[in-house]
Amino acid sequence: MNPPKTALRTIIDLHRPLTLTALLCAAVLLVSVPGILLDGRTIGGDPAWLKPTKFAISIAVYNLTFAWLLSLLTRWRRTGWWLGTVVAAMVTGELVAITLQAARGRSSHFNYATAFDGAVYSLMAFMIVTVWVATFAIAAILLVQRLGERSVTVAVRASLAIALAGMAVAFFMTSPTAEQMVTLQEGGPSDVIGAHTVGMPDGGPGLPLVGWSTVAGDLRVAHFVGLHGLQVIILFAFGLIALADRYPRLAEDALRTRLVLVASGSYTGLLALLTWQALRGQSVIAPDALTLGVAAALAAATAAGTWWALRRRVREHV
Repeated sequence: MNPPKTALRTIIDLHRPLTLTALLCAAVLLVSVPGILLDGRTIGGDPAWLKPTKFAISIAVYNLTFAWLLSLLTRWRRTGWWLGTVVAAMVTGELVAITLQAARGRSSHFNYATAFDGAVYSLMAFMIVTVWVATFAIAAILLVQRLGERSVTVAVRASLAIALAGMAVAFFMTSPTAEQMVTLQEGGPSDVIGAHTVGMPDGGPGLPLVGWSTVAGDLRVAHFVGLHGLQVIILFAFGLIALADRYPRLAEDALRTRLVLVASGSYTGLLALLTWQALRGQSVIAPDALTLGVAAALAAATAAGTWWALRRRVREHV
């Protein structure tokens, strides 16, 4: 008789390359978190070990989510496994590159100061594009499968679309800024090509922990919100199921599906709003009247959608 699986073994067996990469992220955190406290060096105004910490957490959450999603496949399982393995390999390479540059005291992104720095960033860019393509392919496979209840299936499909859009926001960061473009057009060298801040150079005042700019637009806000919409929408769907015992109306899968659709639409609107705000050079903590007006309209639309979802009755078939 085989011994019962531990919880850790059960998680690892969902998709070993993805889950083992998540364990690697945990190992990186054992170095990067003390590094933030003990290493006084900064890169672009942030602690040198802040970026490896943020990426290790994000990659771990991303990988565990996809390991679970791929375990649900009933068709194209082998293709899904290989796509997940590609994702695991690429994000592992990205994490290693970011950690290496942090240890060297060098920026990992947009850095062309030396031939080595440029090669590291170019390799990272290739890996990021590969992850996006592989994620798109996984989303296409999941799109044609029923994953249990319809509300959960809709949540998975919508959240994957949101995550792909959030990942794509990063491509805005790779374009040269106006100042960098002038330097390049004049034939001069540029140590940095691209930026996550819009309206001011990178490295200015930022929010604690995340480092998002408090004085200019920052595309990392929309990138983060969109990328982790994958977890937010799926957890929302499961939250509705968990509340069904307390609120009997939520036992109706059609009602939960409508609420998931409303939440997905609202979250997509938030992603669009944050991207638009950043591209206008406006800090996420300093919205102007126009941004607040659009946010109010989005909130009103969400409230109206929720009312529609709760009031609508499924037509009974006689």
